[in-house]
Amino acid sequence: MDYKDYQHLEFEHRPNGVLLMTLNRPEVLNATNDRLHWELTQIWPTIAADPETRVAVVTGKGRAFSAGGDMEMVERNATDPRRLARTVQEATDLVYNIINCDKPIVSAINGVAVGAGLVVALLADISVIGETVRFTDGHTKLGVVAGDHAAIVWPLLCGMAKAKYYLLTSDFIDGKEAERIGLVSLCVPMDQVVPKALEVADKLALGSQQAIRWTKRSLNNWLRLAGPIFDNSMALEMLTFMDDDVREGLKAVREKRAPNFPSAKRPALLQPPPPPVK
Repeated sequence: MDYKDYQHLEFEHRPNGVLLMTLNRPEVLNATNDRLHWELTQIWPTIAADPETRVAVVTGKGRAFSAGGDMEMVERNATDPRRLARTVQEATDLVYNIINCDKPIVSAINGVAVGAGLVVALLADISVIGETVRFTDGHTKLGVVAGDHAAIVWPLLCGMAKAKYYLLTSDFIDGKEAERIGLVSLCVPMDQVVPKALEVADKLALGSQQAIRWTKRSLNNWLRLAGPIFDNSMALEMLTFMDDDVREGLKAVREKRAPNFPSAKRPALLQPPPPPVK
């Protein structure tokens, strides 16, 4: 694909080989519909093949980075099992294409980040977040497994204890706390998010390109080692899309209330086997 083929991503070629990429659906807080979700899987090979780009900076247009998958897309996944195979493929491509792009990626997290947007924000090689930005993985609050990217990178970024707390509870995290626990690289005042990300990108773009890219490639082997963990989380996430909980989760989001999950009312799904009959 060429940059002109993308419908919901804007591109600005800046000096020193820095490409500023902006998620462009501000009317819905840059939520990912089917098209944008797919574009986010394809853009990294496009950037990797672009001889004019040395570093990519990604941000969101308006007051959000990305509010995650739009509700229509999530609802279709929850009601049409035939879509799930495509969803698994795209979600997997998104993660691995970011990991396998040797060129440095800097995220400028200028507002709320959820879902596929959070994948890009946290899998970027260097992440810059605003002090008052709040984000959540949010999967368990919707009633599905925390797949997407969490299992492959959160324990490496902030350790297992914090990863489990935030992924199991779906609590929000602000920029200052995210920097404190190591989920992001830098936390700055809101008006400095994009300027700081561009400053970092310029530094990388003017450095030794092969040394920087191969350092990234080497470090990302930690993520590749965690690939089977991620693949398992994706498969389990798709299984939970078939459960009643996700429908209640969707309804709760639309009604802006706490979910009342059916599984919380049932006996535990995994019961010990009965004793053998003598």
